[in-house]
Amino acid sequence: MKILEKFKFCPVCGSSSFSPNSGKSLLCGSCGFEYFVNPSAANAAFIVNERDEVLVVLRKKEPARGTYDLPGGFADENETAEEGVKREVMEETGLLVGEAEYLFSCPNKYSYGGIDIPTLDQFYLCRVDDFSPLKASDDAAEILWVSTKDIRPELFGLHSIRNGLRQFLERYRSGL
Repeated sequence: MKILEKFKFCPVCGSSSFSPNSGKSLLCGSCGFEYFVNPSAANAAFIVNERDEVLVVLRKKEPARGTYDLPGGFADENETAEEGVKREVMEETGLLVGEAEYLFSCPNKYSYGGIDIPTLDQFYLCRVDDFSPLKASDDAAEILWVSTKDIRPELFGLHSIRNGLRQFLERYRSGL
């Protein structure tokens, strides 16, 4: 279900005359407030070790529980995208990212609680110096290293992660 279909009342005045105004907004007929749906910022980390293996996590929670994923998640308020990807990597793996290099982005729909939340997923190549603290935590049930030669995007549960992984592997195999 699209997020705009869930709103029935204006969040400013409480009026029920809160109706579609465009493909991405609702307009209140009583007070004139217009609510726009814009994508939430999300991030994903490509971490590659010296053996050309990508760090992969197994999702602990829905959506796509039990499927493969990359470390990452939503950016917090007052946080840069780079700070967000570093924080998410730390929370899910215990690893400290020294540098997060922006690679590309993909639009996505994140289905949660019966609502499709539009996101803009930003992908980063993250450099880690010390892998000794590596431990699955937070949203990660398990951590795996998968060879860039053997990784199968179709095993990843989220659409944009599959697309991002395909783009990354194409770039990585041609020298990034």
